[in-house]
Order: sequence, then structure tokens, then C-alpha cells
Amino acid sequence: MFRHEMNIFYKIFSGLLLLIYWLFVSKTALKILKKTRYIIFIILWLLFIYMIPILGIVAYFAFSQSYFGKKRTKRARKMYPYINQWITDIKCYPHIFSNNYSDIASPLFKLCENRQGINGIIGNKIQIINNFTDIIQSIIQDIQHANHNIEMIFYIWKPGGRVDEIAKSLIAASQRGIYCRIMLDSVGSISFFRSCWPVIMRQAGIEVVEVLKLSIRSFFFRRIDLRQHRKMILVDNYIAYTGSMNLVDPKLFKHNIGIGQWVDIMVRIEGPISTLMSFVYSCDWEIETGKRILAPSLGNNMVIASCEKELIIQLIGSGLNFPEDMIHQSLLTIIYSARKQLVITTPYFIPSNDIIYAICAAAMRGVNVIIILPLYNDSIFVKWASRVFFSELLEAGVKIYQYEKGFLHTKTIIVDEQLSILGTINIDMRSLWINLEIALVIDNTVFSKQLAKIQQDYISCSQQLDIHLWYKRRWWKYIIEQFFYFFGPLL
Repeated sequence: MFRHEMNIFYKIFSGLLLLIYWLFVSKTALKILKKTRYIIFIILWLLFIYMIPILGIVAYFAFSQSYFGKKRTKRARKMYPYINQWITDIKCYPHIFSNNYSDIASPLFKLCENRQGINGIIGNKIQIINNFTDIIQSIIQDIQHANHNIEMIFYIWKPGGRVDEIAKSLIAASQRGIYCRIMLDSVGSISFFRSCWPVIMRQAGIEVVEVLKLSIRSFFFRRIDLRQHRKMILVDNYIAYTGSMNLVDPKLFKHNIGIGQWVDIMVRIEGPISTLMSFVYSCDWEIETGKRILAPSLGNNMVIASCEKELIIQLIGSGLNFPEDMIHQSLLTIIYSARKQLVITTPYFIPSNDIIYAICAAAMRGVNVIIILPLYNDSIFVKWASRVFFSELLEAGVKIYQYEKGFLHTKTIIVDEQLSILGTINIDMRSLWINLEIALVIDNTVFSKQLAKIQQDYISCSQQLDIHLWYKRRWWKYIIEQFFYFFGPLL
């Protein structure tokens, strides 16, 4: 009798568990259908949660949603009036704005103006630096000459080598009364936070913040692979650096994985665009810490740095204080604007369907489309998944070059040697919709030609992918490519 009752209880309990489980699976599936816009992502996630149910559901809630958590979202919403007022104030300086764009740049700058509320900015000096030693020396020199404040934000800070010289310069600056603030991504800069440098810096008066720190709680309340991917250095709200380089010494960083030294570029800027970048930093700081940095002073920093008015710069990015889907829309706009040539340099290439179609359409309408990728990659997932697109690109007439002298980490786009995008944005899902990114849009022939020379140097150190040899690759490589592409929503 007792055994019979236990069997009945077990069946009822098992049935309830099964019912709860399938209700949870159904609720997750409905959430995917409701919140995911791209059909390929819907199919992949539904397959994942039904083929590997428990793991699939956990993966979806951990990796599929780009939310920042309630605390950060609430802080960002409170900042909206503050941001709108700052934009209104900056418009009181009409001499720094221009809407006299080139024909190629006009669609993208109009998009930025309508969505971000600010026209293109003139009166800036900008310098490309593509040598690590020169970058470090320039940064240290600006730190040493700082008068008021220094801010930094990076995805990776890896102690060691010449990077330690920057740390020492910051400490010296703080000790002479300069306000120094550093924000570093928790995952990317894990070796930094495990080193002695955070303690030494804080003791010297530098504010060091670990951004998007991982914890058990964060797993349930925000997307855990959301990363702070911006790379910026700001000095006195007037000098700024951005580009692809993390604070790592390429002679030491990931030296044991056999991909060679990382190849990056940065730009140094003087002028009003630096003040706009400083404001982006202050917003990031408040969202992360809850503390407000006073808005960058407009009066002194709105002085025109150069009489060159043909160099027009705009800022695009992602995050709670940027318009949704801004990066994706900007990339599509710049690709469709191409008339003669489109050159893309990116270390990670897993584009959306919209972007791959736009690139192929450009090539098929006669645009000379060139994509420069690293032959060796630090991510095995990206290395294989990106190859899924090669056949379609080659058939459309796109030229694909694979850089052989190290890991090409530069992220640039040039259209018709007139319009350039340079910053932290990769052509992959993470940059399009997940990570916090920043990039400069530059409408200027002289600058674009300087950048084009660097891209040409990359091409000279690359091998072009031959379509006939590509189709002769082994069958098992095709299977591996498709397998890794299956994880595209996570890349």
C-alpha cells in the first residue's frame, strides 16, 4: 500500500516537474520570438533550447540579451535631461559645427545628426599613430603636460613592458594634483586587477573602477558577456586618443599562442571632438559608479584648434546613452554610400545578413571592395565562423586579403578615399549589438588618404584569397566552418 502511494506521488511530482519545465521552455521560446528581430537568430536559439534544453535556456538568459541590469538602466534614464541639456548648451557654439559634407559622407552625417542630435564638428587636429612605441611616447608626454584631469577607459590593460610606463606616469600626475580616473573592463583586464597596480594607483589618489564586474548575481540580472570595449584616453577634455589598441605591450601580449604581435593604430585628437568624447566618458562613469562628473567645460575647450574646416568629425557608439542600433545603421549607410572603393580592415568578421548583402551588392555594382583580415586569429570560433561568408563574398567580386605578419587588430573603413571610420568597432555581432563601442567618422580626403596608405601596407603584407583554391579546400573544413557558425549569436 505504501509503495503504491509512493508510486502515485512520484508520478504526480514528475508530471508537475515536467509541466513546469515545458512551461519554462515555452515561455523562453515566446521571449525569443518577441525580442529577437533576425530570423536566423530565432531559428538558432529555438534549436538550441529544444536540442539541449536546460543548457540552451541557461545560455539564452546569460548571452542573448543586451540588458545592462536595472541599476545601470535606471541611472541612464535619470541622465536623459542632463544629456539633452548638455547637447543644447554645446549648440550655443555654432562655429564648431558644419553641415557642408562631401557627397559620400552626407548620408551618414545626416543619420548621425538626426539620431544623435549633433552635426559634424570642425576645428580639430588629428594625427594617425600606427607604431606602438610612438603611441606610448605620445601618451606619456600628454600625461606629463596635463593641467587638470586625465581619464582612461580600456577593455584590456595587461601589466608589463612599456605599458607600466603609462602607469608610472599616471601616478606621478596624480601626485602633482591631476585628477585621474580609470575604467577597465572586468573580464578584459582581469590580469590588471589581479596585479599590484590597482592598490598602488588607489594609494596614489587615482580612482580605478572595475567595469561590469562578474558575479553570481550578475548572471541572473544582466547579460554576462556584455563588455566595455571602448578605448579612450582624455587629457584636460581637449586632447583625446582612440583606436584599436588596448593597453598591452605587443611584445608580451598573448605571445604563446603563435599568432605574432598585435598590429594596431590610434589617433590623437585636439579640439572640440575631444570634449564630446569626454562627455561620453562622464556618462559611462555615472552609469557604472552612480557618481556624476561635472560636464566638460565648454568655454575653453570650444576654441578652434585648426583653421582647417574641411576636416569634419562625428562620433558614433553604442551603450545606454547612444541611440539603439546606431552602429549597425551607420555601417550599412557607409557601405551603401560607396561609389568607387570600399576598404574594410577588421580582426573579427561575423557580419549580419544585412551587412553581408550590402558588401556583396557594392561589389556587384562595380565598387572595388577589399576586406583585410588577419590570417591568424586569437579566437578559434571567429577564425572558422568567418569563413562561412568567404564563398559569397568571392563570388560577388570582393577581394579578401589575409594579413600574415602578426595579428591585425586594426578596425577601419574607408570609402572612396574620402570618408573614414576608425575606432573599436569590429564587423561582428558583438560590436553591432552587444559591447560598448566608440568610433570616429571623418569626412576628409587628406586624412582618408593617410589611412589608405596604412591599409595598403597591410595589403602588401597579405596574401589574396584565390576563389579557385578556396573551393578546393578539404570537405572537413566546410563542416567545421558550419559548426562554428552555428554559435554565431554568441560571437
